Amino acid sequence: MVKILVSLTIILVVNKFLKKLSLSLLIGTIVLAFWTGQSINTIAEITWDRFMSMDNAFLSLIIVLVIWLSSQMEKAGIMNDLVRTLKASLSFKGSLIVLPAVIGLLPMPGGALFSAPLVDDSDEEKKIEPIEKTRINYWFRHIWEYTWPLYPGLILTSDISGLHIYQLMLLGLPITLASLVTGYFFFLRKIPQVSGEKTAAEHHFLKLISPITIVITVYAILLIFFPGISKLSKYLPMTIGLLAAMLSLQIMRPLTKEKWKSVLLSKKALTMVLIVILVRIYGAFIEARLPGGTLLMEQMRVELNNVGIPLIILVLVIPFISGITTGVSVGFVGASMPIVISLLGSSPNLSHLLSTVILAFTFGFMGVMLSPVHVCLIVTNEYFKTNLAKSLTAIIPPVLVLMAVAAVYAAVIWFI
Repeated sequence: MVKILVSLTIILVVNKFLKKLSLSLLIGTIVLAFWTGQSINTIAEITWDRFMSMDNAFLSLIIVLVIWLSSQMEKAGIMNDLVRTLKASLSFKGSLIVLPAVIGLLPMPGGALFSAPLVDDSDEEKKIEPIEKTRINYWFRHIWEYTWPLYPGLILTSDISGLHIYQLMLLGLPITLASLVTGYFFFLRKIPQVSGEKTAAEHHFLKLISPITIVITVYAILLIFFPGISKLSKYLPMTIGLLAAMLSLQIMRPLTKEKWKSVLLSKKALTMVLIVILVRIYGAFIEARLPGGTLLMEQMRVELNNVGIPLIILVLVIPFISGITTGVSVGFVGASMPIVISLLGSSPNLSHLLSTVILAFTFGFMGVMLSPVHVCLIVTNEYFKTNLAKSLTAIIPPVLVLMAVAAVYAAVIWFI
């Protein structure tokens, strides 16, 4: 147990000082591998097997395709048209919620910077203080993290936990709804409604979000009617859905060669893939057998029982601290979720697995929301020229509410 926690601490500390999550994961993995007594040959074998697995290939491809689709939609002008359509159709408070939330459907790194000017433009009469707009943009930009299948953190959670994406989507939906209600109560309830004359929408909303609906529709059809496809890899249906969405968008709004070059050569995609691969290799050593033949996770369970530390404390604290330190979902999921899942033993029943996953994920993401190194928070504060500490202070109450909701929700699932 100590070895795992130390390796996790190393990941968090190195990332704090070097600001390189990939390097932090690499160092933490090396420490864990050698400290658990693995030989160089065994380390190479475990690393190679995980790197060359079919699931790893499709998972990496999905991460790349998600980032490409996000960039393609932006460069095709879909997002700008979508914003204008929503502003023409919604109330003032409605637009303040929906604009950052719609941008949040696309998991763009630092995407809050894309939605910040849209929130600012909605406040044409400048009745809202910049600090309030910072909180609104930051909070509602992230309400989909618990349920939207395009987010790398959710995809990685599916891989580590063994749960299907659709299971995680349904599992996280109540937390997304709670996040929406909580955000309204804390950030929008006291803001006065603005009455104004609405203009006719220039574009049809459903047509604008068609790339997103194509992904989900193709994924669902393949999963239900062609289950054999998912036997090759559970990520293959989502991969096909993303490719179909990109093709349909190119037909609907074709990009030039120059724009496609900037989409396909994105450094963000390569960086994210590297992080995901390192996270999976780290998880492989968590799951590996020790030189004596004992599973590392089983040894950890024995140690915890001997010390008497309640498992629930670890399920809450490890993801939360990981989230605060890394400031990114895929970081806390990769660093903490293998440990959390291993605490359940080798064959947990479904209700216990679902309960633990949603509790750990929510607490981990609440850590991300409170992280001073969260890119979305940093760019939003920079755009509105607001104080980082004041922005974080206002986030604490809704974070505590969501934690309480997740705890009650997880308890109900556990005892079903």
